[in-house]
Amino acid sequence: MQDKFCMHYYISGLVQGVCFRSFTQSEAKKLGMTGWVRNLPDGGVEVVACGRQEDIKTLEEWLRHGPSRAKVSDFTSEKKEWEDHTDFLIL
Repeated sequence: MQDKFCMHYYISGLVQGVCFRSFTQSEAKKLGMTGWVRNLPDGGVEVVACGRQEDIKTLEEWLRHGPSRAKVSDFTSEKKEWEDHTDFLIL
């Protein structure tokens, strides 16, 4: 179980109105991850992703760019304690 952990991300830039949440959910599900993604009032996106370390790294690389219409200008991340989620949801 040490190979599994969660990460908390904040992404800003042109990340709303470009299907960022939907594409994030799709990418996370392809990787077998759980967690959630949501829009923030400040125009950013927040993500909690839980899974295997190599899958977290793959998703993180994707989040740094997002879908083709997105323009990520700032990206922060922090490791979190394991959270039990049953799916990857758009909140």
